[in-house]
Amino acid sequence: MDISFVGAGPGDVELITVKGQRLVGEADVIIYAGSLVNPALLALAKQGAAIYNSASMTLDEVIETMEKAVAVGKKVVRLHTGDPSIYGAIQEQMDALEKKKITYDVVPGVSSFLATAAALKCEYTLPDVSQTVIITRLEGRTPVPEKEKLALLASHNATMCIFLSVHMIQNVMNELIDGGYTPDTPVAIVQKASWPEQKIFRGTIETIAAIVTDAKIDRTAMIVVGRCLDSDYALSRLYAPEFTHMYREASK
Repeated sequence: MDISFVGAGPGDVELITVKGQRLVGEADVIIYAGSLVNPALLALAKQGAAIYNSASMTLDEVIETMEKAVAVGKKVVRLHTGDPSIYGAIQEQMDALEKKKITYDVVPGVSSFLATAAALKCEYTLPDVSQTVIITRLEGRTPVPEKEKLALLASHNATMCIFLSVHMIQNVMNELIDGGYTPDTPVAIVQKASWPEQKIFRGTIETIAAIVTDAKIDRTAMIVVGRCLDSDYALSRLYAPEFTHMYREASK
């Protein structure tokens, strides 16, 4: 492949995949996603690799940089934060490359919503509590489809992981209440999950906005909402002694 889109993971330099690490080390050109990608990952680059910060580039400039590198036989890595399939603006890049008949592949990464669960030491899908995880964001400068308004999604009372919205924290909480969550529903905010400077804040829909505002948290933070954060739950049937499955007979 001429170009590899690589998920850099949530921040911890050891949470990039083995394949992603290898590709970064082999690349002649690396285009990385600005302040969102831990700059320590760039230390994996080989000596002489050209490194570009896409925060200051337009889409056309990113594609032009890729095209020029590929034309002279260079290996290119486009390094995205977390997993590039979630709020990664990757589709427009892939479409542009396909129009130019430039081949590429995609290497998945560890998303920040997964690093957030690890930081909180929680399981999003607890039996009898929630078996659904909704990944979404509050509408801001980027609109969301009408059927995906936060209040409508909140009506499911499932576990929610809300990206890119902490700067509008009170609006988020208002939408959740409008959707049917109760004010005492637990909420956790994790800023920069897995980074050395990771911070965790806990509260409820009623209290979390004041907590986050007082802490001056307004970016790079995940909002987790749901009873998975504090509820009693049923034990998994997978390990129950009376439960038969293809690898184990139930005990009598």
